[in-house]
Amino acid sequence: MTESSVKPAGRKPGDLHRGLRGFYSVLDRNDDALAEALVSPAGAGSTVLQVRLKPAPTRELLAAAHMARAVTRRHGALLVVNDRLDVALAVGADAVHLGQDDLPLAAARAIGGDRLWIGISTHNEDQVAAAVAGGADYLGFGPVYATATKIDPDPVQGIEGLRRAVSLAGAVPVVAIGGITPERAAEVAATGAAAACAIGSVNLAPRPGDPGRAIADAWRPRS
Repeated sequence: MTESSVKPAGRKPGDLHRGLRGFYSVLDRNDDALAEALVSPAGAGSTVLQVRLKPAPTRELLAAAHMARAVTRRHGALLVVNDRLDVALAVGADAVHLGQDDLPLAAARAIGGDRLWIGISTHNEDQVAAAVAGGADYLGFGPVYATATKIDPDPVQGIEGLRRAVSLAGAVPVVAIGGITPERAAEVAATGAAAACAIGSVNLAPRPGDPGRAIADAWRPRS
């Protein structure tokens, strides 16, 4: 069976909630060593990996997504594809993550049905409320802090903005994003966010597994 012929098992909320916990990793280049460092137990041990290659050609994105699907299956992690519903379906991803200017949630659900979870990027309370009402499976929210990894970022929301978003989202998991570092992870976890996405502070580190694991530690129970 080829990788592209493998079908996702369908949405299982319990699996999503277990995966969206602690460190939400992002693969920002077609690099299998980085993918391993982000999700392997010997590295950061993230239970979810999003493929986000901007502005890569479709063929490059598809190749990276196939590679990431193999890595995540090997380590039992969830695979998310950013922006591209077609690529997510082609590689049997677990979820697609859509921005405010991407395919609308209702249209994505009509195409993907129950084969994919759908995450939505949100940047203010109105967007959070709309995504929850529309049936998003999880939310990204931010930027919590100033970030250098996104061109023309939305206004910084701060910790209190994140706390309000988590409250407004209710049972829908919220992944905090934007300027998150290991040093800031504890205050992010204290808001009730399900996980934190960090790209610059992790992927550019000499050993990406170390800062990724440090962020995940903020969500682990204290004895």
